[in-house]
Amino acid sequence: MIKINLLETSKGKGKRSGPSVSLPTMEMGDMGSPKLKVLVVVVLAGLFNLGYWYRLDHQEKAIAVQMKVADQKNRELADVKARFMERQNQAEAYKRRVDVIDGLRASQTGPVNLLAMLGETVNNTEAVWLSKMDDTGPVVKLEGTALSTDAVANLIANLQKTGFFKSVEIDETYQDNQIKDMQAFQFTLNCEKGSTEKGKS
Repeated sequence: MIKINLLETSKGKGKRSGPSVSLPTMEMGDMGSPKLKVLVVVVLAGLFNLGYWYRLDHQEKAIAVQMKVADQKNRELADVKARFMERQNQAEAYKRRVDVIDGLRASQTGPVNLLAMLGETVNNTEAVWLSKMDDTGPVVKLEGTALSTDAVANLIANLQKTGFFKSVEIDETYQDNQIKDMQAFQFTLNCEKGSTEKGKS
């Protein structure tokens, strides 16, 4: 309760006579009443809850935005991963095709190299002719005709010098009586391939 006194006061000794104006005075009511305290507490609690709710709402919106950005990045990374896996599968398939082609080429060049080597070796050996070659895998069987046993020995030595064969052995040799004009020998050689030649064939 507030009271304001605007009335003149004429009391007091030693003061000059005449009209005087008194200053207004205010009286404050009882500020310590329980109802007022409760009201203040309720208002403060409401303000605190309002501020806390506003803060939580702001954090919720910020988290929602961050989750949206994270989901977008996750989708982009998933697309990148899918494209990477597809490219990797294509690369592996291409590598398998290249390996198959290389294997086929190697299997083609193996007999070609063997035939070229045999042709060159026989051409460099005098008085020797090949009539048959049988490539069974680890062993190459050669049949031919020579004018002497020395020519057969020279052919064996030349075949061993090529490095294609681990060993060259005579399976059989005999004189061919069907040739009347000159002496001739029929021979059969077993040539065991070396480890390098097995890897090529």
